[in-house]
Amino acid sequence: MSTNKKILKIPLRISLAILLSGIMGKLFEWPYTSKILLSGFATLGILYTIRFFVKSEKHFLDYIKLVLVSFWSLYGVFTVLKFPYTLFFLTMTSIAFVLWFIMEGTAYFLDEDRRAQNTLYHILWNCALVLGTLSVISGSLLKILNWDYSLHLLSLGITMIAAYILKDVFVPETPKEDEHNHEEYQL
Repeated sequence: MSTNKKILKIPLRISLAILLSGIMGKLFEWPYTSKILLSGFATLGILYTIRFFVKSEKHFLDYIKLVLVSFWSLYGVFTVLKFPYTLFFLTMTSIAFVLWFIMEGTAYFLDEDRRAQNTLYHILWNCALVLGTLSVISGSLLKILNWDYSLHLLSLGITMIAAYILKDVFVPETPKEDEHNHEEYQL
């Protein structure tokens, strides 16, 4: 879907943010977090399935992504509802993730036209994502070691990642002007 606009982009990002807030609520033992997690996982699975079937041209990698998101969502729903057989869904999610990483990997996160946008806005948001990821990793490790303030660091990281996911939801996209700077002139 690199050439056309991805559908359901905003609702998928909102459902991911709901899921992240449910995870953070689970860490702090807030009430109703299981309902938030259940709605986040279910919405993510349903929206991505709709997005897949609306897509006109499907490749093998698209099927792998569908399996990845579907089984991850089902794993989350089954875990929240305390149903058995969650190991099956976790195994299928892991296999699909390894296949996706082998076939596409980090190239997924590059721009569609594979050109870096080095504006200050993009650099700051990318730094926020990196800091959020490092905060989640270090907060998780420190939580295992029962260090003080590990939950604060972990929740800060989850909040930063959720903000990164939602950054395009509230900021309207500016239309790109056609650039004629790189055209060749024939004599």
